[in-house]
Amino acid sequence: MIRIVSLFSLFIFSFEGFAQKPATDEQQIKDLIQNAFDGVWSDFDESAVDKFHTPDFLLLEHGKVWTNDIIKGYQVKGKSNSQGMKRVNTFEFIKVEVSENTAWCAYENFAAISKDGDVIRKLEWLESVNAVRTPDGWKLVMMHSTRVNR
Repeated sequence: MIRIVSLFSLFIFSFEGFAQKPATDEQQIKDLIQNAFDGVWSDFDESAVDKFHTPDFLLLEHGKVWTNDIIKGYQVKGKSNSQGMKRVNTFEFIKVEVSENTAWCAYENFAAISKDGDVIRKLEWLESVNAVRTPDGWKLVMMHSTRVNR
């Protein structure tokens, strides 16, 4: 009997090392940014706006204020005009600060626009976001974006 209990204990503890640890708040913020850009800006998915943004979200970009409704309209138009182009976003995170249920993050955003597998345009922005923890997880409240000309 002791042998069976010992083997069972060994079996259970051997899986403990494989258990996934929950992502830190910092990693969740980084994932939020990546997933929001993939869904909203790369896939032109207007439903992703509500998934990743709070209802009062604002994007401040190049002297313009974008609301969720404006962004959704852009997604509908962009989806019909994409002409087979694909946008891939990568990020270099500068700093992430989390304080209980709020967070901010500064990062560089690099977008590669490709068509038929060939990169036809590269873009870069310096951006920051504010996020809040909601019952559905972290969501973006505000983004400030400045295009970088290289």
